[in-house]
Amino acid sequence: MTLVSWFEIPVVDIERAVAFYEHVFEVELERTVIDGHPMALFPDADEPGSASGALATGDSYVPSIDGTRVYFRVDDVAATLARALDRGGQLLYPVTDVGEQGVVAEFSDTEGNRIALSGA
Repeated sequence: MTLVSWFEIPVVDIERAVAFYEHVFEVELERTVIDGHPMALFPDADEPGSASGALATGDSYVPSIDGTRVYFRVDDVAATLARALDRGGQLLYPVTDVGEQGVVAEFSDTEGNRIALSGA
């Protein structure tokens, strides 16, 4: 059973956030409006048990470094972190080997959210 099916990352400036995330994760986000809120959708993963999400703007979407931590699984944590820092992200937790769980790192995005990375 998969408990997480969707996530939304709050942003203030959708265009700035889209440019940041497309560069960091080397993907194209799909712009849309859902329930009156401009959003940018991450590509859907076709793997069973995977989740997808969006960047979202609106009154109830308030960026925070202190809220829920979303982990993005990437092939190369160090390279992804470097792209985030290159585009104005701030280092919050360096690339760290955490044993069986692999490698993790954290950065703040251009909107002020804490974003985590994980990989082998």
